[in-house]
Amino acid sequence: MARHDLIIRGGTVATAGDIVRCDIAIKGGKIAMLGEDLTDAEEMIDATGKLVLPGGVDSHLHVDEPPFYGVLNADDFESASVSAACGGTTTLVPFVQQETGKSLRASVMDYHKKADGKAVVDYAFHLMVTDTSDQTLGQELPALVEDGYTSMKIYMTYEGMVLNDYQILQVLDVARRTGAMVMIHAENDYCIHWLTQKLQASGDTSLAQFTKMAPMAVEREATHRAISLGEIVDVPVLIVHVSAREALDQIKWARDKGLRVYGETCPQYLFLDEEMIARPGWEGAKYLCAPPPRDRSNPDYLWRGIAGGYFQVVSSDHCSFLFEGGHGKRAHGPHPHFRHVAPGVPGVEARMALLYSEGVGKGRIDLNTFVAVTATNAAKIYGLYPRKGTIAVGSDADIVVWDPEKEMTISRSMLHDRMDYTPYEGFKVKGYPAITLSRGEAVWRGGKPMGKAGRGQFLPCGKPEPARPAVRAAR
Repeated sequence: MARHDLIIRGGTVATAGDIVRCDIAIKGGKIAMLGEDLTDAEEMIDATGKLVLPGGVDSHLHVDEPPFYGVLNADDFESASVSAACGGTTTLVPFVQQETGKSLRASVMDYHKKADGKAVVDYAFHLMVTDTSDQTLGQELPALVEDGYTSMKIYMTYEGMVLNDYQILQVLDVARRTGAMVMIHAENDYCIHWLTQKLQASGDTSLAQFTKMAPMAVEREATHRAISLGEIVDVPVLIVHVSAREALDQIKWARDKGLRVYGETCPQYLFLDEEMIARPGWEGAKYLCAPPPRDRSNPDYLWRGIAGGYFQVVSSDHCSFLFEGGHGKRAHGPHPHFRHVAPGVPGVEARMALLYSEGVGKGRIDLNTFVAVTATNAAKIYGLYPRKGTIAVGSDADIVVWDPEKEMTISRSMLHDRMDYTPYEGFKVKGYPAITLSRGEAVWRGGKPMGKAGRGQFLPCGKPEPARPAVRAAR
């Protein structure tokens, strides 16, 4: 009888800290051994000429949530996790959205029912906190953190979700006492509403107005305020989906000052721009998300933020809002209105290929940074490390055999979500997963999804252990 279930031979293994040539032996879904010339296994994978990377951790995506702007999510946990696996991601951390009239605990249980029997890869949950009642803050949140839901998201905008500064301080105080990580959507709600009224009064409600409704200053001010509130409470905060160089400047200022502030950006801010939203008619809705993509010079600044260590995470913020149909982005009548289109774009499958091709392939970031921002740092920040996010003895065998020479043109037809469009249509990438393993089992191989619905496991999270990587000089 063979000693191991599977051995990956001959590849170049990259983690957030090292690049080595070695073989990987897998037993019982775990990494059992790293070494040279390993041979004793039931199955062998030849990774000669390939990179062997930790499976991606996508820690910001929306799956099977209640309608938003009247638009339903097209993806459930099966389609979203299949799509993730095909793109090299083996761990998902979507949000539990509390519905009006339901307790947060009841909402968590609802999301477990949505995922049970459907998820193909492993998953955890963030909590969305929109209710700051004594019951929620005093009892439910602390109990849920203790049960393994150790991260929570709060909003500084969106009707029905927005918290004022006092409420934010209350949530941050709970996080300080429980050791949870707080994610913050940072945009100034009052400014957005005031600018919306001014723009509507002008009579021009085209989608081009969306970026004028939420300019960089709206994000910059809220980012600085979120950082300041975290400093006052003395608790780490993570600013999510940073779109603008001016918001990044606030994160740089805070981290250089020694504050425990972390940053996340997304592919849409590295590849899209505001001119795409301004395309005639409804076409711009394919690129519309909040905060919006900025001017064409902005992505280079964000890439330098990744290279310099100011962004710890690059997530997809996958939102599966269809474009066509009765529940799609175009569902609000014959003419687009910048305030009535559901903001959000899909991208869970394309995330890693886009970042590798444009980042590593073009010298913007090194391979270790790619691994860090697509897998390792999120696992650390959200209490999943070292089970996830690395290649080490004892870790789950979540591994991607990555073909650095594989060239692809992204198109709707090649992706595995349930969307009817991709904002990255026609983007050419070099570097793509050849094989994705989740706990040692192939979930993507030979250009086909392989995972069985329901094999994905829920992951209770430990208390976050956010690393404080040394800030490197931006390139």
